[in-house]
Amino acid sequence: MTAGQSALPRSDPLKGILWMLGAGVCMSAMHVLIRHLSGDLHPFEIAFFRNVFAILALAPWFIRLGWAPLYTKRPGLMFWRAVINSACMMGFFTAISLAPLAEITALGFTAPIYVAILAIFFLNERIGLRRWSAILVGFAGVFVVLRPGFDTIGLGQILVLGSAFGWGVCLVMIKILGRTESSVTITVYMSIMMTPMLLIPAAYVWIWPTWEQLGWLLLLGILGGIGQMGMAEALRLAPTHVIMPVDFTRLLIISLFAYMAFGEVPDSFVWLGGAMIFASTAFITYREHLKRQQEKADAAELPKPPMHG
Repeated sequence: MTAGQSALPRSDPLKGILWMLGAGVCMSAMHVLIRHLSGDLHPFEIAFFRNVFAILALAPWFIRLGWAPLYTKRPGLMFWRAVINSACMMGFFTAISLAPLAEITALGFTAPIYVAILAIFFLNERIGLRRWSAILVGFAGVFVVLRPGFDTIGLGQILVLGSAFGWGVCLVMIKILGRTESSVTITVYMSIMMTPMLLIPAAYVWIWPTWEQLGWLLLLGILGGIGQMGMAEALRLAPTHVIMPVDFTRLLIISLFAYMAFGEVPDSFVWLGGAMIFASTAFITYREHLKRQQEKADAAELPKPPMHG
């Protein structure tokens, strides 16, 4: 087995939680920089530079492992994940430039809800009444955040919900890729494939950044690369039901960052709706954990075939 391949990792919940916390800080800081830069640069161009500079964050792994991270058994799945992720990133970066950051983060938590629904079609899973109820609570939380009829639903909110659905598809792909690929390989292929994909739309809105803007873009890309790898590593090291609740800290982190940088203060509807969406995803994740444990227990109780010879 090469260094870039991934055997089934040994579970380490504490390390998984720490990776998820670190990823939350990095991603929140990245979103603040996107908002800051979007005043002068188009979100499509920012997305392009994010991927170019994210590769620098992976340089230590190339130095240590050589070209091994480029070895993959699933190039086709890597490609389609990059296509979907490119569209999601352009939509999400545009949303960040248009809507309050805490609201964007709260609506982004809907991705695991979409995963539960997508699992019916892609993983042949059955969803019981309790998980369907949790899904309905999650979508009710979306309505609380958006307040249709009382507040205008803007393009930013629509884009983040569409991006969350696409990320739900990507999360299913990441879980499949994680069976055979390392988190470094998954992240490297995302950056390498998405960069030329994002260059095409960026070229139509291109403005040459200043040296100062390049510095911010460099930091943004490094934060994004570390955050993306951190999430992938957290999913590998700890059960999903352990690390997903930690992801809710992103709403707290981004609210603090947004207040310090832009004076944004999320209202009670964002907190209530965000809590409902998160509670939904946490319950869905917990039920998924119980289901997997039951499947393992059932498999262990199956009669073993007789030994011959």
